[in-house]
Amino acid sequence: MDILKTLAKEFNIKEENVKNTVDLIDEGNTIPFISRYRKEVTGSLDDATLRDLYDRLQYLRKLEERRAEISSLIEAQEKLTPEITLALNNATTLVELEDIYRPFKPKRTTRASIARAKGLEPLANYIMEQRDSYDVSIEEYAKEFISTEEGKEVPDAAAALQGASDIIAEDVSNNAEIRKMLREFTVSYGSITTKAAKDEPSVYENYYEFSEPIKKLKGHRVLAINRGEKEDFLKVSVTLPEEDGVAQLVSRVVTNKDSAALPYIMATLKDAYNRLLFPAIEREVRTSLFDEASEGALKVFAENLRNLLLVSPIKGKTVLGYDPGYGHGCKLAVVDKTGKVMDTAVIYPFRNKDRVNEEDLERSKAIVLKLIRKNNVDVISIGNGTASRESEKFIAERVLRDPTCPTGVKYTIVSEAGASVYSASKLATEEFPDFDVMQRSAISIARRLQDPLAELVKIEPKAIGVGQYQHDMKQARLTEALGGVVEDCVNGVGVDINTASYSLLSYVSGINLAAAKNIVAYREEYGEFKTRKQILKVPKIGEKAFTQCAGFLRIPGAKEVFDSTGVHPESYAIAEELLHRFGFTTDDVRNSNLVLLRFKVNQYGLAKLARELGCGEPTLEDIIGELEKPGRDIRDDAPAPILSTEVLDIKDLKPDMLLKGTVRNVVDFGCFVDIGVHHDGLLHISAMSDRYIKHPSELFKTGDVIEVRIKDVDVAKHRISLTRKGMGDPHK
Repeated sequence: MDILKTLAKEFNIKEENVKNTVDLIDEGNTIPFISRYRKEVTGSLDDATLRDLYDRLQYLRKLEERRAEISSLIEAQEKLTPEITLALNNATTLVELEDIYRPFKPKRTTRASIARAKGLEPLANYIMEQRDSYDVSIEEYAKEFISTEEGKEVPDAAAALQGASDIIAEDVSNNAEIRKMLREFTVSYGSITTKAAKDEPSVYENYYEFSEPIKKLKGHRVLAINRGEKEDFLKVSVTLPEEDGVAQLVSRVVTNKDSAALPYIMATLKDAYNRLLFPAIEREVRTSLFDEASEGALKVFAENLRNLLLVSPIKGKTVLGYDPGYGHGCKLAVVDKTGKVMDTAVIYPFRNKDRVNEEDLERSKAIVLKLIRKNNVDVISIGNGTASRESEKFIAERVLRDPTCPTGVKYTIVSEAGASVYSASKLATEEFPDFDVMQRSAISIARRLQDPLAELVKIEPKAIGVGQYQHDMKQARLTEALGGVVEDCVNGVGVDINTASYSLLSYVSGINLAAAKNIVAYREEYGEFKTRKQILKVPKIGEKAFTQCAGFLRIPGAKEVFDSTGVHPESYAIAEELLHRFGFTTDDVRNSNLVLLRFKVNQYGLAKLARELGCGEPTLEDIIGELEKPGRDIRDDAPAPILSTEVLDIKDLKPDMLLKGTVRNVVDFGCFVDIGVHHDGLLHISAMSDRYIKHPSELFKTGDVIEVRIKDVDVAKHRISLTRKGMGDPHK
């Protein structure tokens, strides 16, 4: 297999671009660096495409390694034929390769191997000749194999025929073409059937009597069924009418329907199907379904995570973080506009979960108001966990309505997923050694409103809670994929090297955890970085690492103006010449006085100018964009969080009410929308639009602020159904 040609065809990319991209990967360049600073050689492939190409490259290389390994193993047995070599060369999946190798793989003792040891293979071959008639009947021929020899006992003709049948059954089940055919047939015409394993209520009740064709089964159902089976609530099976499966074997094995051997062959095929083939095919199909469902869920999780990390930060605001709770109190932390902790406190407005105490509420209100006034708080960030609804009501109706509360203070609800994980982590202990676990949680809730990306990178991605069935997936694959998403987001936004934590720096292209800690240590010892070149003085940052990371690290206010932009140091001379050509200076960059630059470049001709400057058009386009808006944050284009002063209760909701909400999670069957009542509403895929939607991500992403209509409310079960039917396209 020519891997480069295969990738070019699959991704619809020029083979030259594929080769260049693979070379860059093999040289140790990171995906963000290749995507951002090597557009000319890749054909401007984006991060997502590059990661998909990388994954596929790894699979194809693994396929080639296994192909060569299997070929050598069969050759060592002196059984490699041109036909087997051709089959190996034509295999396009690891499963197909293993099917071909199956007959040659060292086996444990089987019924067929015992029969072969007894010398019954000639009888099996005799049957499979499938003659119209036999000079010596099969039954008579079988008598010739009767033996009393120790270890090779064949007591009678029936035992001989049974042994021959076992040999034929194993040969049929080991046939690669038959296995592939039956696997494809099962996927096309089989079903997944589930039944209750326990006579008790559970979240899996929808699957207690369930059956659906495999080809129609959605990924989220596969994962739910697998979990139900793992938790012993469901019995799961692949179902396919036996006669249909056996008929497929007959079509491949039987060459003469008038043969005297037909009754024996038919009985053998039925045995091969039920005992050997179908159980194996069932396992393979279910494994394949799980792998496909996991990859689908992983893509949804990755997209949700990307959108959550790129939520617009609330800049320049002093925030009061509020971590709700009952008996252990609500933890408060005030952080200033730079994220520095100014104040902390604990209040007990709901000391008794079931009975509100007026004195507790008033005492707590006084503490919150004091923090607001003392620190000039702009926004209160309330975590959405336990006691969130009561806390929201307390803030909206008692604190913000108090006459002594400064005007303009608002609140918002933020996801606190992972806050407890972070607050108990080693990183949090290093970052806030003087604060306890609960205070750190409140600090995190405040900071994730100010800069979601910088705060959320401190948490293991799968703990952030924007996926579905993430704990059921292959954890190594999940960690790798989500880590790639975080890396892309961090590098896409850029990092201020003088303020970033080492956890944030560790996601920068070319910087590992050790190097990130060295950067922070260097900063603490020598003060702020003045230039990008200074990064080379940090231990474990050599020329190669510098090339990978420099363009993604920012030094706001640096003497070298390009150090505060996404222009890579290797392109500084080009940027200087570009400005000089059209009468601009670096001061114009600093003062954002380049509104006419693009106009002048377009008049001159972008392609012509790129040639003269010795760079590619994509690089020149990027340089112009960076110079026009130095230090621009790509997250500024995302919708800002909803800030509120009033509170709603689920009991206040009525059908047909129109509300604005924030999309918290997108899954295969819809999305969950925070409409400010503590319990997220479900906007099912069937209610998203008047037109057909294949997947919710076609319309919505995590962090979107959208208008929805209440469809139905079940107060007892805390279920809210939403709809956008009749409301038009959300993006128009």
